[in-house]
Amino acid sequence: MKQVKVLGSGCAKCSKTAEMIADISEEMGVDAIVKKDTDPQTLLKFKVMKTPAVVIDGELIHSGSVPTRDEVEGWLRE
Repeated sequence: MKQVKVLGSGCAKCSKTAEMIADISEEMGVDAIVKKDTDPQTLLKFKVMKTPAVVIDGELIHSGSVPTRDEVEGWLRE
């Protein structure tokens, strides 16, 4: 099961990113837990300068924009 965190301030882009990842993982049949994390310490831990940021299984894989569907599908296949 993939552990997905969407890091950010809770803005609309962060919420959209979390919803999109949850929806796509469900469509693909991928077991994933998607959580939003607004803790500033988490942003510092992953050295995030721009949000939204996406962390999968403890690894920062994206930051600074809402990812595309193709990007999300690629991450969930790995």
